[in-house]
Amino acid sequence: MRHSHGSDPHQFSVLRVPAGDGPHPVAVLIHGGFWRDRYGLDLMEPLSADLVARGWATWNVEYRRLGSGGGFPRTTDDVAAAIDALADLDAPLHLDRVVAIGHSAGGHLALWAAGRRDARVGLAGAVGQGAVSDLEEAHRLGLGDDVVAQFVGAAPQEAPERYRDASPVARVPTGVPVLLVHGAADDRVPATLSRRYADAARAAGDVVEVVLRSGEGHFEHLDPSSAAWTAVVEWLERLRP
Repeated sequence: MRHSHGSDPHQFSVLRVPAGDGPHPVAVLIHGGFWRDRYGLDLMEPLSADLVARGWATWNVEYRRLGSGGGFPRTTDDVAAAIDALADLDAPLHLDRVVAIGHSAGGHLALWAAGRRDARVGLAGAVGQGAVSDLEEAHRLGLGDDVVAQFVGAAPQEAPERYRDASPVARVPTGVPVLLVHGAADDRVPATLSRRYADAARAAGDVVEVVLRSGEGHFEHLDPSSAAWTAVVEWLERLRP
């Protein structure tokens, strides 16, 4: 079932609810694609189907992206609005068991959402799959042909305050348990970003688990039969009510 959380055609999410009376824990799924509008929420549909079969409701989020009105803070505003919109749905959802799961740039958005202070619907956990968790470092590495500066609207030295607001690593501690799953052979988003986030978050007092998958790259995360996804599912089971 599709629900809008804004007037723009890209501000919507798709709810899928498993069989049974509930209330069901909720996985907020946030797709990646370096925040560009050539990619959409269909990337997360296989994971959604797998989670629904496991008894999780899924909230697959679309948002404004580069090329369709997105960029910081519009994109993060859309993700925040999507998560808060769960409170208005007429569905048997367990709103104390909402977990954000994001891949790549979607991992950035999931971890960013974990650091929100004004949420109507708080997160019980966040998962980054090959996540862009440190925007300054991602910019230094030149990820995605300088896409970070396009997303934030400037280079770090030009707008350090925007990077503090936009980068998950700058928003710790969040008080939210986090799982980071990363392929050690990821050539799109290096695993060093997950290590940097984990070090900073743990130093700030957060609980962060890191799973590095030897020999795996960037896209195994989107395959529900992969070992990378199994790590996520096992972690989610520990958060069930």
